[in-house]
Amino acid sequence: MSHTLGIRQAQKRKTRQALLDAALELLEEQSLSSLGLREVTRAVGVAPTAFYRHFQSTADLGVALVEEALGSLHATIRTIVATAGDSDERIVRAVELIARHVTAHPAHVRFIAREQHGGVQPVREAIRGQLTLFTEEVRAQLAEDPEAEGWSDDDLTMLAGLYVDQMLVTASQFLEVLDAPETERRRVAQLATRRLRLISIGRVHWLD
Repeated sequence: MSHTLGIRQAQKRKTRQALLDAALELLEEQSLSSLGLREVTRAVGVAPTAFYRHFQSTADLGVALVEEALGSLHATIRTIVATAGDSDERIVRAVELIARHVTAHPAHVRFIAREQHGGVQPVREAIRGQLTLFTEEVRAQLAEDPEAEGWSDDDLTMLAGLYVDQMLVTASQFLEVLDAPETERRRVAQLATRRLRLISIGRVHWLD
């Protein structure tokens, strides 16, 4: 009996993932607000009623895509902030990790970039919630740095937000040059590096 239940659960997870994958592919050409559940189920080859065994609505599916796109990034963000070495070394490492993530997951990055200010409120809120969590995680990591001595929590949160915002901008810019010549990708990397360095310089002198 437990073996049968295990098979059913595995099939359910497989169908759910297939719905997410199909939706993500369809969203390369449209926004979530225009996506119909029949489009998604047709792409997977299941009946429309099967959709509701996994998601309450396309908005609910969109929230799941947000979690899939951003949830796995928390460890990466912590790695970026906690990387050993001086500020320049950490910045170079951060830009490299962002570029690598965009290359590996362009559809997820494109989805977040489009829906962050899109027309589906639960999805906007889910993205905002993930970014708030990123900011808090970065703030906590920055607070452990000796350079944070004397900083207030509000100022550390502000600094963390600047880093997170710039990481998002950098990801969007790498996305724009994904298929461009290497010179364009280097240009984006250099610009991102300079911007992050500017934030770091401001950090050093903030308490002056």
